[in-house]
Amino acid sequence: MSAPCFSLHATRLLALSVMGAMTMLAALPAAAQPEAYPHKPVTIVVAYPPGGSTDLTGRTLAAELSKKLGVPVVIENIGGAAGAIGAQKVVNAAPDGYTLLVGANNEIAINRLVSSSVKYDIKDFTPLGLIASQPLVLVASQKSGVKTVDQFLSLVKQNPGKFSYGSSGVGSSLHLAGEMVKEQAGLFMTHIPYRGVAPLTNDLLGNNIDFGVYVLSSALPHIRSGKLVPLGTTELKRSAVTPDIPALAETPKLKGIDIGTWYVLMGPARMPAPVVAKLKKALSDSLQSPELRKKLEDASSTIAPLNVDMPRFLSTEIAKYKKIVDFAKITE
Repeated sequence: MSAPCFSLHATRLLALSVMGAMTMLAALPAAAQPEAYPHKPVTIVVAYPPGGSTDLTGRTLAAELSKKLGVPVVIENIGGAAGAIGAQKVVNAAPDGYTLLVGANNEIAINRLVSSSVKYDIKDFTPLGLIASQPLVLVASQKSGVKTVDQFLSLVKQNPGKFSYGSSGVGSSLHLAGEMVKEQAGLFMTHIPYRGVAPLTNDLLGNNIDFGVYVLSSALPHIRSGKLVPLGTTELKRSAVTPDIPALAETPKLKGIDIGTWYVLMGPARMPAPVVAKLKKALSDSLQSPELRKKLEDASSTIAPLNVDMPRFLSTEIAKYKKIVDFAKITE
């Protein structure tokens, strides 16, 4: 009769031990337990200096993401190498959701095609979503006397090699847009790369160069003042911001012109699925904010549709850029 009593006693001791262990675990400091994402500030890298369209997009999004995530979201500007330095920092960051990138075409999709010094690839990112886009615009100087895209095509066609166009640098989306125009219309004109938009603007306003390609928001002040002549925007349809400026694709010889600047939210590769899901939801909610939409639309951007298939979008864009890079033999 003693054996059953001993067994019951042992069972009670075991139960008490388990309960004690559970009580001790519950009493552990919060820091010793896993914390839900996010529990500290999130950094968004913008791979350009302050003041440009990517910086504006990043800062506008950061303000909304902070509300949705419940933690500070801060911008870190890391310029250089057409965005490659900032993008590389995000690629090298811990894939925990605390270091993200608001990037544009160049650092995400173009740099790798034109420069062997860029070591990262699209597979080194986790795409979180498309934020917005805006077209580029082909402009003429006052000196050129050109007022329409048909006049531009006729003048350049009749004078091969005489005219040139400027962009903000070799391999930029602006450069690729100019080369796309040359390819489709069969034009021979020289590309002049500038170290940014400011020196390009100085030469256009000073009538030292005849044509240029801009991001629409950068050109608008000079177009509205009458100092630059807009010939056409570079997406398939006219921009809602400038419905009076025709799309280049409306001209039969340029009907395939479809290139712009887009902005995406990216993280490092191999991010945990729950963190990715939370960030995608926060981005989707942010893009529906009236305040964000107004600020970006006022800056000539179109808000991206929800639930874009990012792998498909990126692969299509990269294929488009590769075709232009191969045609123009663009290398750095």
